[in-house]
Amino acid sequence: MEELSKGTPCSAPAAETGTKVQKPNWLRVKLPIGESYKHVRGLVDTHKLHTICESGNCPNMGECWGEGTATFMILGNVCTRSCGFCAVATGRPDPVDWDEPQRVAEAIYLMKVKHAVITSVDRDELKDGGSIIWQNTIRAVKALNPNTTLETLIPDFKAEAANIARVIEAAPEVVSHNIETVERLTRQVRIQAKYWRSMETLKTLKEGGMRTKSGIMLGLGESKEEVVQTMQDLRNSGVDVITLGQYLQPTKKHLPVIRFVHPDEFAELREIGYQQGFDYVESGPLVRSSYHSERHVIPGYGRTEWQKSKQHA
Repeated sequence: MEELSKGTPCSAPAAETGTKVQKPNWLRVKLPIGESYKHVRGLVDTHKLHTICESGNCPNMGECWGEGTATFMILGNVCTRSCGFCAVATGRPDPVDWDEPQRVAEAIYLMKVKHAVITSVDRDELKDGGSIIWQNTIRAVKALNPNTTLETLIPDFKAEAANIARVIEAAPEVVSHNIETVERLTRQVRIQAKYWRSMETLKTLKEGGMRTKSGIMLGLGESKEEVVQTMQDLRNSGVDVITLGQYLQPTKKHLPVIRFVHPDEFAELREIGYQQGFDYVESGPLVRSSYHSERHVIPGYGRTEWQKSKQHA
């Protein structure tokens, strides 16, 4: 790991070199139980679908599946990139499954969800970066589920305008692309990604009329000043919704947790985000990109709730 940056640390306590950081009690999660969980489990298996909930070892899987929602992952479950934080397998993906968009649309229909989230692996080996399957999936979901709102968590598509345009044309309610970490740590954390290329992708989406969203993981060695600067860079790129959550090491092969950020610090960053002008700020230890995403669709909802809380404080 890189040496911790100077300045105010974004959490405490810090781990000494070679010492494992103990997980605090505020990171306890619910076990996956209940009939709704079993129902979602059955649909995912029956339709041979992939979910980032499983592939990404999401800590909220029990809660979300128990409420009948899941984040679907298209274009397979093998990624062409090898990010240091991500539990999704890296390697040579299977050929594109052109029937997948319809299967995803049918699963969403059977789940009867009012809001759906779709993400994907990176497919850098494809000329279109997977954008055609993305476009087909959004169209299929909307055709079969006209009353379902949709968030798409997309790759950067290497900031290629033609590929981004396919997503814009399909017009999901929210388009998300996660910056994941601060500029200094990007090469280490995201490896094949580029900080300003991601910002360019987000800016292009916003200029295309999309409601945009991005997320940052904390606890990888960033300083508070770097986080605030990254938030400002996202806002300058026109991002409407931002999520901030604690990084959790999926396996021993992945980047270690340097710090566990206290809930009070997440609350402080939430305040800063609204002051910077974000329309919705989701900030907390267990927050992930799709957590409470049904609320992120509604323009003004987060800011209104924040203003109400200030009045009653």
